[in-house]
Amino acid sequence: MSHSSVFYRKPKRSKPVISHGEGIYLYDDQRKQYIDGSGGAIVVNVGHGIREIADAIGDQAGQVAYAHASMFTSQPLEKLSALLAERLPMPDARLYFQTSGAEAVETAIKFARQVQIARGESGRYKIIGRWGSYHGATLGALAVMGKPSMRAPYAPMFTDMPHIPAPYCYRCPFKAEYPACDLRCADALEDEILRQGADTVAAFIAEPIAGATLGAVVPPDGYLARIREICDRHGVLLIVDEVMTGMGRVGRWFAVEQWPVTPDVVTMGKGLSGGYFPLSAAAMRGEWVDLVWDQLGDFNHGGTFSHQPVGAAAGVATIEYIEKHNLLDAVRSTGKLLGDRLLAAFGDHDHVGDIRGQGLMWAVELVRDRQTKEPFLPGDKLAEKVFDAAFAGGLIVYAMAGCVDGRSGDHVMIAPPLIVQAEQIGVIVSRLARSIDEAVAEVESA
Repeated sequence: MSHSSVFYRKPKRSKPVISHGEGIYLYDDQRKQYIDGSGGAIVVNVGHGIREIADAIGDQAGQVAYAHASMFTSQPLEKLSALLAERLPMPDARLYFQTSGAEAVETAIKFARQVQIARGESGRYKIIGRWGSYHGATLGALAVMGKPSMRAPYAPMFTDMPHIPAPYCYRCPFKAEYPACDLRCADALEDEILRQGADTVAAFIAEPIAGATLGAVVPPDGYLARIREICDRHGVLLIVDEVMTGMGRVGRWFAVEQWPVTPDVVTMGKGLSGGYFPLSAAAMRGEWVDLVWDQLGDFNHGGTFSHQPVGAAAGVATIEYIEKHNLLDAVRSTGKLLGDRLLAAFGDHDHVGDIRGQGLMWAVELVRDRQTKEPFLPGDKLAEKVFDAAFAGGLIVYAMAGCVDGRSGDHVMIAPPLIVQAEQIGVIVSRLARSIDEAVAEVESA
């Protein structure tokens, strides 16, 4: 293709033309097959080419494709909300639908602010986030997320929010070890609330398992329970960002279910529609929605494509497919197998420092020196080289840089569709191993 009017992401990366997908596989127009080992950006949870979901989208579009959310509701919208409310770990959940994870986060932080106003505490506007987090690319989401490379160019354009360290045990920011640390990383939230002044803090937002920025970092036991206690003690709402971890990715509808924690707000997206249609949502506890309605009359927020009926139809069909095929149970089995295979392949690898994850969301962190945990240099572009080698070999992975300090540190995430089979996991791991070795050799020979 000599010329294109597309404003590409990653313009220097050659892009074949996608043809079609089937199961865990994608095919380009030259008939090359790729294993989608990361579901794209950890989006595709039910697999490619699912006829039931495509038909549900087409059927709804044929009936009515658009109805403004302030004027109408729709049958698929009501059904999807009911299905999610039954599965969310919060009482009387109310769902506010948008089209992207960033929009869901914007909805959540605006809602937290309005809850505090409705409480009579209008001085509370700060949303505390964590370093090493990812919450989206809009300005409000950038203000609370913790990926320095994405924040830096736009920092003058948003009101920055406070941040605390992540529960990143492999590189503990407090140089401690669990459990002797007594969850110092959780107590950092209370320190920050007191530093800011509790009467200025509206909410705390966190991924239950760290996503793309740190790579599948699972918090130590007790962390989220301590966070919930601290939020309650200071009148701070707890927003749990499940855009990446939700909808079966870790073998539960939502990752936060495994801990004794009731969030105030849960964001979701990506797998909510299986990647078949742009769809996200923020789920709020009913008591807070009622408070906002009673005290303020309405939730001051909107969106042209919020509460969209075609997206809702895609969400309903995705949930029904997950349940029909018992994919949550499947993930618990295949997720353990994936973890075991990664440990077997990389447990003694000279350049793999950490292997972490849960369900079908895993990462390997790459290091120059396994003993000292020294990362490769940012200029080595190791993560990019791993992606390129894997892609050339017919494997799609999610490779990222910056997990150590925002610039250095490389990790590769493996998160295939939930329908992945045991023999396919073996192929994924073997191709990943070959790709990592090729990339490291290229760096070391430079």
